[in-house]
Amino acid sequence: MNTRTRTFSLLAGIGLTGALLAGCSATAVAGSAFGTSTASSSASSTADTDAGTTVEAVDTTLDSTTAQILAANLAVHATNQTADTERATVTLTGTSAEVLGDGVSVSGSTVTITDAGTYVLTGSLTDGQVVVDTTAEGTVRLVLDGVDISSSTGSAITVTAAADVVVELADGTSSSLSDTASYAEDAESNAALYSAADLTITGTGSLDVQGNGNDGITGKDGLVIVSGAITVTAADDGIRGKDYLVIEGGTLDVTAGGDGLTSDNEDDATAGFISISGGDITVDSQGDAVVAITDVVVTGGSLDLTAGGGSSAELAADASAKGIKAGIVIDLEGGDVTIDSADDAVHSDTWVHATSGTLTVATGDDGLHADSAMLLDGAAVIVTRSYEGIESADIRITGGDIAVTASDDGMNASGGTGTDSDGQSTGTTAGDMRGGGMGDDGSAITMSGGTVVIDADGDGFDSNGSATISGGSLVVNGPENDGNGALDVNGTLIVTGGEVLATGSAGMAVSPDASSTEGWLSATLGNTLAAGTEVTITSEDGTVLTSFTTTKSIASIVYAGPGLTAGSPYTVSASGTTIASVTAGEAAASRGMGGRG
Repeated sequence: MNTRTRTFSLLAGIGLTGALLAGCSATAVAGSAFGTSTASSSASSTADTDAGTTVEAVDTTLDSTTAQILAANLAVHATNQTADTERATVTLTGTSAEVLGDGVSVSGSTVTITDAGTYVLTGSLTDGQVVVDTTAEGTVRLVLDGVDISSSTGSAITVTAAADVVVELADGTSSSLSDTASYAEDAESNAALYSAADLTITGTGSLDVQGNGNDGITGKDGLVIVSGAITVTAADDGIRGKDYLVIEGGTLDVTAGGDGLTSDNEDDATAGFISISGGDITVDSQGDAVVAITDVVVTGGSLDLTAGGGSSAELAADASAKGIKAGIVIDLEGGDVTIDSADDAVHSDTWVHATSGTLTVATGDDGLHADSAMLLDGAAVIVTRSYEGIESADIRITGGDIAVTASDDGMNASGGTGTDSDGQSTGTTAGDMRGGGMGDDGSAITMSGGTVVIDADGDGFDSNGSATISGGSLVVNGPENDGNGALDVNGTLIVTGGEVLATGSAGMAVSPDASSTEGWLSATLGNTLAAGTEVTITSEDGTVLTSFTTTKSIASIVYAGPGLTAGSPYTVSASGTTIASVTAGEAAASRGMGGRG
């Protein structure tokens, strides 16, 4: 995917200027939240390679994010909702057609519509084609009233020219389209349903599309799906809107040998986006399930996405099989999204924002990844399986319920040294390997609200730069091996509010910085506690500050909360027996693997 930069006039609010536009000269489009960028190649290189050191503070007040993102893009075409004059009824008769009305010509098995208006199609056409070719003003409305069209030479329905086209699926009917098994390399029309004009699909009937030679449904300009029960099976991409793909409703079931849903205009910085506000959508793709050159915005609907065979599949070295992928923005502001992907579940070359709805993912790589910044401020995010759970140069958590299971790092703020040209993690970075021993690379985790629970076999809560916790609840069930730590921060870990409980191995134990204003304690245990052990932390007067049951074996505990007072003594007990006596604000030593206290 080619990454393009647009000017964020919104940047004063979200503070991503350094990450996105480092050194860029850019001109904003009037009335846009974003604009087109005239960034030089050297500036682009700076932004790509130095994202971790130029990220600024991310403001958490993004009340109008969706509207601002969509306002930056091409205006979505309006669909003519009124009934057009019915020009003709076309009855397909197998190898030809009978026409009652005008605006239609028939030559053998090719039916050509030459004027605007409504055309009702019924019957079947074997080895034929319906062509829309008109320069007339007005909408061409094709009402599919139980048709079966197949072609061995090209598209079943192709729009070569029109002002705009509506395909309406008649109530109570089932229609099907099937195209040729192969297209010429330079074929313009290369999908079972192809339109060179703005295309809208609506109606309450059903449509089965077989894209045998390439794509299933392609709109070369904009494609809007309003309603209908649509099933697509495609050799390559399932549904493609080049300028944009907008899904407002309906039931979509897409199986694709390439990408599932895609918008791929690389030439216009205001195009190449996907917006989903409703519908029941199922995608099973060998490539990316949902992928846009610029933005993916989800505000409603139900999405069940499988990419590359799912999280347990082996991904080829040169393949991309991500759940949702975007070049600039992924904005999740509603809906119920489930992803099972061989590659990253959610991946943006720039930033990710998740503010509402539910996101449940299983992945063979990163759960959520953003090259520059990620803001989680209200959505329910559940990562059930991942290599790294959540990764970005700048991670901001202000709300929501987040649960992460990872075989490596649970949450990782990294400047990007561990990613390839496609943004995919290439493995453990040097900072990850040495924990607190590496320098601060400028990346950051900031948590001011929400609930976060992490279960990680590598570092649990990991920043290659700094981390600040001022609110919310953070629970880290960290690693059992001494080569990683429940908390791992190269710079400083400052706790000023909220509640933190981190348990795990003791080889790389990290404690909050002395400048933290909330009370905290750190304990390295004399003996490793087994999973299932009940642990209690009490004050000198016997007040229980917190108690929990271990989910795996642990050798260290870090706890911060409003009931702790720096300099006061506290007791850590396991199953009623005292195992450590500590003083709040004093870091416990690690057990020899290079971690910091």
